[in-house]
Amino acid sequence: MNRRYEALMVLSTQAKEENVKEMIERLESEFEKEGAKVEQVQKMDKRHFSYVAGSLDGGYYVNFILNADPRSIVRLRTKFKLDPDVYRQHYQRLEEKTEKAPKKVAKSK
Repeated sequence: MNRRYEALMVLSTQAKEENVKEMIERLESEFEKEGAKVEQVQKMDKRHFSYVAGSLDGGYYVNFILNADPRSIVRLRTKFKLDPDVYRQHYQRLEEKTEKAPKKVAKSK
């Protein structure tokens, strides 16, 4: 059963800021390879960390909204843990989208 998730990815942009678009496209294709359907990609720009993490002082934040099987999220988490371009990753399950029934307008006489 597919569920709706939000995946926040912090990309390591060490000397690769011009390649951010290609990194995002590659991540999106990795999600799709695991059977996830990407609804939305929110590029949140580069931000500096509040503390320096080794030689890394900032990262490019990208938020993905996707529908995926919980088991595929586990596989993606493991895969991206080994990816040198992904500095941090966080997955959160979202509430399912519910479509609201259209309101009926009362006719006045």
